[in-house]
Amino acid sequence: MKKLLLPVILCVLLFGFWISRDFQEIAAGVAIFLFGMLMLEDGFKQFSGGVLERVLERTTDTIAKSLGFGFVAATLMQSSSLVSVIAISFLSADLIKLIAGVGIMFGADIGTTTGAWLVAGFGLKVKISAYAMPMLAISIVLIFQRSKYVRGLGYILAGLGFLFLGIHHMKEGFDAFKDQFDLTQFAMTGAAGLVVYTLIGAIATVVMQSSHATMVLVITAMAAGQVSYENAIALVIGANIGTTITAIIAALPATYQGRRLALAHVIFKVVTAVVCLLLINQLVTAVDWISRNLGIGEEDYALKLAVFHTMFNVIGVSIMVPPIQHLIRFLERAIPAPEVDVTKPLYLSRAVESFPATMEVAMRKEVEHLQDNAIALIAHGLNLSRQEIYATDDVAATVEQSTRPMNVDIDEEYERRVKTLYSAIVDFASRAGALNLPRDVTDHIYELRDAAQSSVHAVKAVKHMRGNATEFTRTPQGKITEIYNALRTEIARILVEIQKIGLAEPEMRSTLWLEEERVQIERDRKNTTRVIDSMIRNKEVAPDAATSFMTDSGYAYEAMSDLIDAAQAYYAETDEAMAEIEHILSLEEDEIEGLLIEVSEKDVAR
Repeated sequence: MKKLLLPVILCVLLFGFWISRDFQEIAAGVAIFLFGMLMLEDGFKQFSGGVLERVLERTTDTIAKSLGFGFVAATLMQSSSLVSVIAISFLSADLIKLIAGVGIMFGADIGTTTGAWLVAGFGLKVKISAYAMPMLAISIVLIFQRSKYVRGLGYILAGLGFLFLGIHHMKEGFDAFKDQFDLTQFAMTGAAGLVVYTLIGAIATVVMQSSHATMVLVITAMAAGQVSYENAIALVIGANIGTTITAIIAALPATYQGRRLALAHVIFKVVTAVVCLLLINQLVTAVDWISRNLGIGEEDYALKLAVFHTMFNVIGVSIMVPPIQHLIRFLERAIPAPEVDVTKPLYLSRAVESFPATMEVAMRKEVEHLQDNAIALIAHGLNLSRQEIYATDDVAATVEQSTRPMNVDIDEEYERRVKTLYSAIVDFASRAGALNLPRDVTDHIYELRDAAQSSVHAVKAVKHMRGNATEFTRTPQGKITEIYNALRTEIARILVEIQKIGLAEPEMRSTLWLEEERVQIERDRKNTTRVIDSMIRNKEVAPDAATSFMTDSGYAYEAMSDLIDAAQAYYAETDEAMAEIEHILSLEEDEIEGLLIEVSEKDVAR
């Protein structure tokens, strides 16, 4: 169907160009208008990664605030479709709740009606092309500036300029077109007219992917006398139904929450359309009454259409908001949450790639998911229970008592629970690097990818030492059992400390202790050979067991170091001032080496 649609549209356009030069101007006006909307969206996306995301997170805790945010955002952006994509993206990244997303989408549908008021009240009465030219000239200067915010302002100004220019060409085209072709001869009255023109409006919106563009086209056509007022009302109803296609398309690659939101939008528009079609006569009377009270002329059908467009969406919100909790429960039943599969990515859907903030948050959550799997596998690989070592006050004693080998195929579990997620994370980071994201966002995504890599390396190291660690700790075997338990205890202690950091409040979180742990790990690594030599001389361990321990201790210290690297990258301080303090206080590698040499010299002196 999709492959067939493109050639059909192209054939219709070419046929229209052939039969009428004025049709060319109308089509060009629509194209310029849509291009303006794309530039407007690009402009607002330049401000992403900052204000927009913070405002969204803080102003969606109630349904009233969600409606308000959606209204304001769509009024400023003049695109309910963009706001819908924002809501689906944030919902997929688990930044907002489903009820907040529904509220945002409902509010956006009211906010986008302000565009019809601007076109009907200003665009048709003033030669707006005179405003378009200066806007476009200034916008080009701004677009070539280095600051992304200045560029964003340039795109917004250019978008508005192209919107104005598109409206001008549509208006001029219809004015000239009526001299050659009278489209009112296809006008239909009664129920048949409502149904047919509602379908036409829906199809036009699906094709143009913008109810706003359909509204402008209808208003300019009606102003030129090419569409009757009655049929224009049906076209508006159809445009409101057709606009759901954008949310549906955006939801296809989204999580189940994104699909729920798209379904809510479809229900909202279809229910509202049915109610308005059934009460069309009463609504037309209500529009006339409101128009008289607003001082709108009896024959000013363009503004009356704007009144109807706003009324349509206000009625829809009035119908849907009171039972919104019932709607949410229905959505949750209709599209149930899938059972969590820890072997598959939970957050890295295509839907989160619309905005930098959602990409960063989704990456963080997925890396946390991988780290949780990795830590579980590391603990199981050492025959330890995470719950037990997290709950105990004496990690060493708990480790010593953990002698029973865990029934886990670490190689298979690594492939299922770690490697699969890591591949998805690397792929996501590569896609992020190909996008035009803010430098700080890209850098943070790469840092998170590196944290995932460190977790993977830690699991691989534990895989190598699992066999001997199990062999020498399942039953007491003297000193060799003690030193293997000491290795297991060191790793377990690091797992406990990482868990404590994760549970701490962000403002109380610090990773400075990790540098101290790194020093201790390096000190223990340096001393391992000397300790083993002493044990062999005193016949406390057999040479073959000692050789195994030397190899395994290397893997253990490698795992510990990788765990620290992962924690530092994941829990890195984001506040600039605190980050600078931690950077100053943290120990560099050469400082660690110097400290170890100093400790070693003191040991020799003793």
